[in-house]
Amino acid sequence: MTPTLEHLKRCSIAVDIGAARTRVYLRNSGLVVDEPSVAAVDVRSGALIAVGSRAETMAGRTPQHIRVVRPVSSGVVVDIAMAQRMLRHVLGDKLGRRWMRMSMVRGMPMPVMRAAVCMPHGSEPIALRAAVETMYGLGARKVELVDTLIAAAVGCGLPVEQPEATMIVVCGAGTTHVAVLSLGAIVSAQTVPVGGDAIDRAVVEHLRTQHELMLPSQSVRPLHQMLGGTSTTEVHGRDVISGMARTVTVETERVRSAMRTPLTAVLDAITSVLRQSPPDLVADLADRGIMLAGGSAHMPGLDLMLRQATHMPVHIAPHPDTVAVRGLGAMIEARVRPTPKDPLAP
Repeated sequence: MTPTLEHLKRCSIAVDIGAARTRVYLRNSGLVVDEPSVAAVDVRSGALIAVGSRAETMAGRTPQHIRVVRPVSSGVVVDIAMAQRMLRHVLGDKLGRRWMRMSMVRGMPMPVMRAAVCMPHGSEPIALRAAVETMYGLGARKVELVDTLIAAAVGCGLPVEQPEATMIVVCGAGTTHVAVLSLGAIVSAQTVPVGGDAIDRAVVEHLRTQHELMLPSQSVRPLHQMLGGTSTTEVHGRDVISGMARTVTVETERVRSAMRTPLTAVLDAITSVLRQSPPDLVADLADRGIMLAGGSAHMPGLDLMLRQATHMPVHIAPHPDTVAVRGLGAMIEARVRPTPKDPLAP
């Protein structure tokens, strides 16, 4: 996953297929798709009922013959056929219109689709192959795979090409990636299977054991936003014993404590990455701090917890959930300057 910027400049589409959301960036058009990585399928006929936001609203509310599936897990495509169908549905019309307009230009043949795809750091060869096959099924003739950490760092505006340390923590739905970068490359990195989904499960389990309340899956993320300031929060759910609807008042500090438990693995990963990095780079980070990105970056208290544990400044990236695909978009649009091969040459 080390394509050159020269190769990336030939790509016309950048794709970030995440466990929570799928995002697509078209060159010279910007971000054109930002939809949940969810599909609803009729198991009797195999027909695709809905994808994206509409399919996500069906979760937990469908009859037996309709199944809501997620073809991506921990940033890796686990169901190639379903991922292709999902992408073809959300992207087909946009790509078709764009390709048709380009082909109508006088003297210009039908362009060849070249795609750049974000992949989690340390992905197995089978995961890389699954991503390539998914894009081939959409008509791509060439697929370039880019490390998510590099793309996210570029999307955050970090000076990754400079001889100084930058540290980024990308907290996604299924995994969290931690890395120290310098001179356009990853110095040390680690991936842990803990993300927003694990934190959601910790909250649901806390409410179940402490309040005997079952929380609907779609109510967990709004609960995060309610934890920002108030000392208590009202939560609506179903009573574990009676099965009836019930509302309880929970102390937000206790919920935050439940959320911290799975995040200890993230703190261990940060400590491990710092230990593997040269002392000079770690000294740079004392002033520069950590850049926090990913869909779970805005989780209440996460930046404060990292700041207290590392004693370093923690910054939340602007639009943290889309930094990877925007960074990849900057690469295919040649808005990133490559490191000179011979810096001393005249």
